[in-house]
Amino acid sequence: MKGRFVIGTRRSRLALWQAGHVKSRLEALHPDVGVELLPMSTRGDELLEATLAQAGGKGLFVKELEAALADGRADLIVHSMKDVPVELPEGFTLAAITERGDARDVFVSGRYASIAELPPGSVLGTSSLRRQAQILERYPALTVRPLRGNLDTRLAKLDRGEYAAIVLAAAGLARLGLSARVRSVLTVDESLPAAGQAALGIECLSARAEVMALVAPLADSATTACVRAERAVNRALGGNCAIPLGAYAELHGSTIRLRALVASPDGRRIARAEAEGDASGPEPLGHRVAELLRQRGAAEILAALSP
Repeated sequence: MKGRFVIGTRRSRLALWQAGHVKSRLEALHPDVGVELLPMSTRGDELLEATLAQAGGKGLFVKELEAALADGRADLIVHSMKDVPVELPEGFTLAAITERGDARDVFVSGRYASIAELPPGSVLGTSSLRRQAQILERYPALTVRPLRGNLDTRLAKLDRGEYAAIVLAAAGLARLGLSARVRSVLTVDESLPAAGQAALGIECLSARAEVMALVAPLADSATTACVRAERAVNRALGGNCAIPLGAYAELHGSTIRLRALVASPDGRRIARAEAEGDASGPEPLGHRVAELLRQRGAAEILAALSP
């Protein structure tokens, strides 16, 4: 394969790392191919005062990049899969989902070693209603406040003393060589990850068969099956970032174990469900877990969140 391909990416250091990682892998697989990065600013990067739910959702990180695909400035774009809306616009497709990193959340603080050590009333920062709900369920005496901005900005806010501690994704810190900032790792039982967390997705136009062929070797079958199951839960429940929803799947042989939850933002109501299914049918498994969640109170929680 020969030619020149452009990867559209957000400008944050983490997004540039992720796009650069894909670029390096493509160049190693296809020595005759030229790959360039097109860094872009998105509305999600610019609107830092409101929470994602208030500002319009995680799709704010995607729309400008998809516009670059549509008008030919970019041939493919790289996302954190947890930022990708469950429904893509017509004419766009996820061409590959790469091997997942560490999907867990982590606790970061200059003074405290774990959430359990935080005194009552301590201010903990997180960008995620999903994390907020799970933290408040176990530690209702804490004060959880929104934390926006890229990874470096969030760490700077912590270091300035605006928060006693913050909760971040393990994979992002690892990718930027910042794992030393982690004080403790939250287990999946303590903080169920977001659908797609720690996996990268590569999006292109559905009509670009040559781009899909270019990136196909980067797809990881195990991660793809798990993320498809997780996203199916999200899709079945009308998922967006205004819903505190976690979904995490693990592959054991040919079987997927899928866990999911829906919560009220204050953590007072949480519906949990899990099931196992064949890896060849991740979407039906996701739909089954979504139905279990509805039976266990998710419908009422979601109704209370509706405007």
